[in-house]
Amino acid sequence: MTGDGATATTVNRYLWAASLETLDFLPVNSADPIAGLIISDWYVNPEVPGERFKTTVYILDNALRADALRVSVFRQERDELGAWIDATVNPATGREIENAILTRARQLRLNVIDD
Repeated sequence: MTGDGATATTVNRYLWAASLETLDFLPVNSADPIAGLIISDWYVNPEVPGERFKTTVYILDNALRADALRVSVFRQERDELGAWIDATVNPATGREIENAILTRARQLRLNVIDD
């Protein structure tokens, strides 16, 4: 999104911006504002080097609604040989990220209304 707000999107611009802001600590592998898809690259927290996370954000509509957003979280752990293997993710993790994005999107929208 450019600073002047000129963006060719078919998804909700507040959800798009809030998704990028909320997950700004993750390296972005791919971002498509037309399709409403943000795919992060793997992120390793330096405090927990034996696991890594990756997210995919789907913005499904141009409305600012909870059902217009879906976040998938993937997790891997290192095995004893140092290879990455898939691991389970707490189902609440994706919902917590979705809630954080929705909260930020609402704040962004309110900031525009107040201006």
